[in-house]
Amino acid sequence: MWWLPGRLLSVNNKVQLAELERVLQANQARALLEAGVMLADPARLDIRGELLHGMDVSIDVNCVFEGRVELGDGVKIGPNCVLKNVTVAAGTQIAAFSHLEQAEVGANCSLGPYARLRPGATLADQVHIGNFVEVKKSHIGEGSKVNHLTYVGDAKVGRNVNVGAGSVTCNYDGVNKFTTVIEDNVFVGSGTMMVAPVTLQAGSTIGA
Repeated sequence: MWWLPGRLLSVNNKVQLAELERVLQANQARALLEAGVMLADPARLDIRGELLHGMDVSIDVNCVFEGRVELGDGVKIGPNCVLKNVTVAAGTQIAAFSHLEQAEVGANCSLGPYARLRPGATLADQVHIGNFVEVKKSHIGEGSKVNHLTYVGDAKVGRNVNVGAGSVTCNYDGVNKFTTVIEDNVFVGSGTMMVAPVTLQAGSTIGA
């Protein structure tokens, strides 16, 4: 049973359950607004866990927050994003249709649209993860860019690295997974297949 001011409500079917879910979500949206969070539409928000936030946070429509999510000051979340057990540091912007799960994002990063961070992804400050890029169990160093149509899995990426469009860290041979190491200031040309285990040493340039 649920208690509302002046009303006692019970759940006897899926319709009533859905109605009370909307009441819960409306209450959570109101609490966010009262705390200073900008919601594009309070009716189009789902919090399925705990959402912690700093100041001047902005959340667009149809976003879902699962588990424990922490948003730093000035974080902006675009429409139709899903964040699950994620920490996002101050000043980061996440564009539309991005999906982040069990990941850590540094300050002043830019993600998406259509970016995916899978479990174990950690981004340092000022990292760019672009459209249709997937990162799994990898660390991306400060100032590095992975902007287009790329998969980075089981990798250690240094500072100020640029990974060109359509590149892949080929981490799995069908039995075992291996690590790709890309050191600082490396430029990886478009369409590069990095077959792990492999190391690209600092300052290297790989042609397309």
